[in-house]
Amino acid sequence: MKFVDILKSWLPVVLWMMLMFAASTDLLSSEHTSRYLVPFLRWLKPDISAATIAQIHFLIRKSAHVTEYAILTVLLWRAFRFHRRDARNVWPQGAIALAVAIIFAATDEYHQAYVPTRGSSASDVMIDSCGAAFGLVGRWAFGRRGASPEREAHAKSKIERPAE
Repeated sequence: MKFVDILKSWLPVVLWMMLMFAASTDLLSSEHTSRYLVPFLRWLKPDISAATIAQIHFLIRKSAHVTEYAILTVLLWRAFRFHRRDARNVWPQGAIALAVAIIFAATDEYHQAYVPTRGSSASDVMIDSCGAAFGLVGRWAFGRRGASPEREAHAKSKIERPAE
């Protein structure tokens, strides 16, 4: 396996994890994101209540958790799949990707416990885990839809060739 191939499969994972780590600092804390969201919501609807703003802010932040972990898991799955030999069974790589994403979610929450403007929450780990699972299910669903016989034959020929 060539270094360039390894880089192509793992660099997106590493970069995404670095971005997620930076986002779990004070940089994207609730106090900082509300600086942009509140004026925007007030611009859209000047008579919006503070309770509604708080609910929208909460939903956006939790949706971001789901989305970022869905993306992470798909990137991990892609990287692990690069090293597989069996084209028919992709679930072991999916399970490993899911486990790594959940471990990353737990360590991210642990890190946030030491950031003064952030909080650590077991419920956030659960939300992140659901996002990771949604990412795998979504990738599986869209991947099946786009799989043509030609693509499957091409993937199979890549796997059946001798190791370099």
